[in-house]
Amino acid sequence: MKPPLLPRLLAPRLPFFYGWVVLGCICLAGFARQGPAVAVLSIFVAPMTHEFGWSRTQMGGAVSLGGLLAAVLSPMIGPMLDRRGARLVLCAAVLGTGLATMALSLTQSLAMFYLLFCFARMNWAGPFELGLYGALNNWFVARRMRATSIATLAQMSGLVALPLLAQLSMHGGDWRSGWLAVGATVLIVGFLPCWLLLVRRPEDIGLQPDLPAAGAGRAAAEPRFDRSGAMRTPAFWLLSLYTVLVYPVQAGVSLYQAPHLIERGLSPIGAATAISVFSSMSAVASFGIGFLPRRWPVRHGLLLAALLLGAGTFALIGVGSLPAACVAAGTFGLGIGGIMTLLPMAWADYFGRESYGAIRGVALPLQVLAQASGPLLSGALRDWSGDYTWSLTVFGILAALAAVTASAARAPAAAPQLP
Repeated sequence: MKPPLLPRLLAPRLPFFYGWVVLGCICLAGFARQGPAVAVLSIFVAPMTHEFGWSRTQMGGAVSLGGLLAAVLSPMIGPMLDRRGARLVLCAAVLGTGLATMALSLTQSLAMFYLLFCFARMNWAGPFELGLYGALNNWFVARRMRATSIATLAQMSGLVALPLLAQLSMHGGDWRSGWLAVGATVLIVGFLPCWLLLVRRPEDIGLQPDLPAAGAGRAAAEPRFDRSGAMRTPAFWLLSLYTVLVYPVQAGVSLYQAPHLIERGLSPIGAATAISVFSSMSAVASFGIGFLPRRWPVRHGLLLAALLLGAGTFALIGVGSLPAACVAAGTFGLGIGGIMTLLPMAWADYFGRESYGAIRGVALPLQVLAQASGPLLSGALRDWSGDYTWSLTVFGILAALAAVTASAARAPAAAPQLP
């Protein structure tokens, strides 16, 4: 696919690496990605259930169904991403998400809501995840850690800003205006930069990625695995196992933090304060990772993130005061920020850029299904036992097992050279 005209004209004349322009496009698309995020949907739950009489379970089911659709779609998107680049994938994801969320303002039935929101959520869980990190990893190698931390922070800013935008747009409880504002913002922020400026990889416009110099703690040559070669390595399955272990914890604990803290005696305002600490620490971890030495093995970061995740989860079990809740939630947030930033980077560091989409597309369904299982497991254990102690205990154990897995997930010793 021929690169857009503007990058071909601009790249040779810029006094800096064109990859930073690509990163800017990725950040804007990552911000736009959050249109169908759970935090945005939560703003619409009360007014929409009040108007239509739907249950909370009916609305929440759209999140899970959209994730399942992404699990089916991702293995097909990955190879196309490698062949055509992230520009087509991300532009289609932004356009589809923006139009679908705007169309939610016309919702008249549960079936219509499911059709539109599941489509948007499918984009969130599949095409966006593959496209954002596929584009980033094609351009950045030596500075991949810093670029990934910036991209993750941009996504978190969307997670903060879009729910506020939706709330402010609901004049007198008019939820339809909220969806229009969210969808319009997705289109305005995310589409044009990707369409005009995104390039598949630096080689397409006569540039090179920022490869590390030989002798700087890493070999200058990148790994070059194809999908079948990657799947024959222990590293592929260990990273997949790590994913399966941490994402039920991420989803299951995050969703039920507030109800658990209120059951432990905190006020709703206290619970909201603890959750804000959780969100802030997630952002701090994501940004801080960008300043870690690049020579530090990524598995060490994954190990530390899993330990923080487990420590925060176990600490939540016995909280009885606001300071204790903030410490537990903040520790958990540090772990989440580390995982969200480091795990996409690990796949590229271990297996290279050339087949990133195909390799990640096989593993991504495991992540999506693991995320879907966390809230179900937590809710079932809560209904069975009467509180969240058992679910938090199980999640803490899963995080500990993930730490053990990370310690064993070494980079493949040798990479077969692609033709």
